[in-house]
Amino acid sequence: MRRTLAADMLALASLAPVHAQDAKPFTDAKAIDLVALLPPPANDSPQTKAELGEILTIQFERTPQMVEHAKAYDEETAWRYASELFGPSFTKDKVPKFSAFFDRVVETEGGVVDRAKKILNRPRPHMISDLVKPVVKLSSSGSYPSGHTTLGTMMGIILADMVPEKRAEIMARAWDFGHSRLLAGIHYPSDIEMSRISGTVIAATIMRQDDFKAEYGPAKAELRTDLGM
Repeated sequence: MRRTLAADMLALASLAPVHAQDAKPFTDAKAIDLVALLPPPANDSPQTKAELGEILTIQFERTPQMVEHAKAYDEETAWRYASELFGPSFTKDKVPKFSAFFDRVVETEGGVVDRAKKILNRPRPHMISDLVKPVVKLSSSGSYPSGHTTLGTMMGIILADMVPEKRAEIMARAWDFGHSRLLAGIHYPSDIEMSRISGTVIAATIMRQDDFKAEYGPAKAELRTDLGM
């Protein structure tokens, strides 16, 4: 069920976040209540136990290259997300409108997800089993949903709309952003599934808003000009 649902979410279109001081989220948890959307499995449920088994299997099988990949994606910014897609010349100082726009996208993830993390308060895998050894900085914040995966999904959907010529590569990156959190050992599979749903819901919601549209157009034009499109 998980793979089918996740695949459906993909067809619709993983360090602490770097926040801009003046960036204002496009929406917040008052408008999008993730707590009511889909509760997490109980800590002692068969599903959670099975997911811990999956995490330990990934941990046993992961290679040094996988570890480095997971560590690289621990940085939660549009620049880390898109640099390999758009090339080394894609830098923040060259696209100020795009940068300011995505600062707001990043803030939106926190504005919606943080409340759900706090209320649902699902312990991270390493807090349930001391056999789990994450390869990124430990976190005691709620595991469900994953902020990295939610943001990665949001950025993927928005970027794919800006640059449809690279839609497949962008959405593959969005998928990988979430999977990296499993490689890192810092989230459960159901966290990632929920977060892909959350990211899709948030993106679909804000993309209809007038303030989003007002900043989206100039940001898209600036990005495409910078990419020579």
